[in-house]
Amino acid sequence: MSASQTSPATPVPGDDEPTLLVKIFGKDRPGITAGLFDTLAAYAVDVVDIEQVVTRGRITLCALVTAPEGGGHAEGELRATVHSWAESMRMQAEIISGRGDNRPRGTGRSHVTVLGHPLTAESTAAIAARITGTGGNIDRIFRLAKYPVTAVEFAVSGTETEKLRTALALEAHERGVDVAVVAAGLQRRAQRLIVMDVDSTLIQDEVIELFAAHAGCEAEVAEVTARAMRGELDFEESLHARVALLAGLDESVVDKVRAEVRLTPGARTLIRTLKRLGYQVGVVSGGFTQVTDDLQERLGLDFASANTLEVADGKLTGRVTGEIVDRAGKARLLRRFAAEAGVPLAQTVAIGDGANDLDMLNAAGLGVAFNAKPVVRQAAHTAVNVPFLDTVLYLLGVTREEVEAARTHE
Repeated sequence: MSASQTSPATPVPGDDEPTLLVKIFGKDRPGITAGLFDTLAAYAVDVVDIEQVVTRGRITLCALVTAPEGGGHAEGELRATVHSWAESMRMQAEIISGRGDNRPRGTGRSHVTVLGHPLTAESTAAIAARITGTGGNIDRIFRLAKYPVTAVEFAVSGTETEKLRTALALEAHERGVDVAVVAAGLQRRAQRLIVMDVDSTLIQDEVIELFAAHAGCEAEVAEVTARAMRGELDFEESLHARVALLAGLDESVVDKVRAEVRLTPGARTLIRTLKRLGYQVGVVSGGFTQVTDDLQERLGLDFASANTLEVADGKLTGRVTGEIVDRAGKARLLRRFAAEAGVPLAQTVAIGDGANDLDMLNAAGLGVAFNAKPVVRQAAHTAVNVPFLDTVLYLLGVTREEVEAARTHE
């Protein structure tokens, strides 16, 4: 077909043209959708819109169609026929006359993902009220997952994404649920880069503490960490002070630490699913390449960067080599990985738990605070406060069924 030979467009009724909203509901079974449209086909109507939902074995099927030719008599026959067919299927039917198509959605469109463990009616009501309070309209709601958390997504129009995100962040904190707000559009389906912190994010452990346990200096390392948390030391100072305590440790301890590392629940599922979606995945860590290089190989990560423990004559020297990966370094590496991956920064997702992740979380298109400190939860775009890393998938619009399909295919 040449450029000038385009197929005819499906006719769209004008605002004044009569249409019928046909609603069927009852117990779901095979053949309902085909049966309804076969019944309507006898009246030569055109389909304008369809929506179908099945919840706990009950179907609600809505069809917006043009009114049949022949005026009121033909419409009366259509109504009688549809009701008769529905009764034969032990279903209920409702037919509403009107004019035109659905009203246009408002400008400013967002996806609002709500995670609850459990998701209560009270918190759902509060989130919905906040959306309305910003001037938004809920166009559609559907469930993404029921395990390991309940995750639902609201399609919202009529209000700006940032305004909605600010309002819902306050409500989420008050209600104890996790809410993510992202702009709707094609970019949500585009290739993405996901970059994670390692300690207490990808893994359950703090790697320096695992090394310290073998050196017998856990208490000293914990004291330096506490000083850093109190603001008495910056990250680089605390890193050097803690690593110095490992001086003289035999290099063979690296293999022992690698074996002790525990992945966060859902970490493998998250990475496997992201890779099957064609996303690229990386890690940045204030820990050590001696561990992150092993994780990169085991998990098939595209990028990994961390500090490196210096080794001489088979012993740790108590020093690190190379560029220090600190708070600013993590954001710098996110940008570097994005450039190498050919992914715009707006299409990146960063996940972390600590204050040294904040620059990275704020630089990313979507920053996710994972079981994070209060200051990090408040500053990030969204927070996840359940111990399952794969719940981040729901923030990207991935359903549990898609996750399970990826697992089965694997």
